[in-house]
Amino acid sequence: MRNDLDTLFAAIDQAFKTVQQAHPEAVACGKGCSDCCHAVFDVSEVEAVNLLEHFQRLAPSVREQIRGAAQESLQAWEHAMASRLDPAVARIRCPLLDEHGLCLCYEARPVNCRTYGIPTVIDGKGHVCGLSGFEPGTSYPTVNLASLQRVLYDLSVQLAGEDKGAKRWPIAAVILNLPG
Repeated sequence: MRNDLDTLFAAIDQAFKTVQQAHPEAVACGKGCSDCCHAVFDVSEVEAVNLLEHFQRLAPSVREQIRGAAQESLQAWEHAMASRLDPAVARIRCPLLDEHGLCLCYEARPVNCRTYGIPTVIDGKGHVCGLSGFEPGTSYPTVNLASLQRVLYDLSVQLAGEDKGAKRWPIAAVILNLPG
C-alpha cells in the first residue's frame, strides 16, 4: 500500500512537472507561494495516515505549534461547513503552513496540494489556481481528480476497510486526532 501511494504521488508530481514545463508562464507555483495552503478540502484515509507519519517525525515543539493552528483551522472548517460556504471559494489556512509560507509536511502533501497549480477537472468542472496564468477558453493538459480520488479510495479501503476507508477529513481534524 505504501509503495502504491508513493507511485501515485510520483505520477502526479511528474504530471505537474510536465504541465509546468509546457506552460511555465502559466504555472505560478514556487517556494513560499501558499495559495493552495488556504484551499478548503479534505483528505482520504491513506493520505491522513501518510500525513500523520510525517507529522510525528517533527520536533515536539513544532507539533504543538501545529496543533494550535489546527484548532483554529478546524473551527474555521466547521463554520464554513455549517454556513454551507462553497469549498471552491472558501479560504482556511492549513495548520501545516509555517510563517514563511512553507509546508511543514511537504513530502507528504495530499493529492489536492500536489495538483493545485495546474488545470484539474472533477465532475466535469475545471479548476485552476487563481494566481495561475491559464487563460479561460484555452485548452491545456488537465488532471482528472475523480480518477485520482478513486485510487485514493481504493488504497484507503485496502488499508482500513470499507467503513473507515470511505471517510474523509480536513487536515486539521487529522492532526488533532493524534494520540496524546
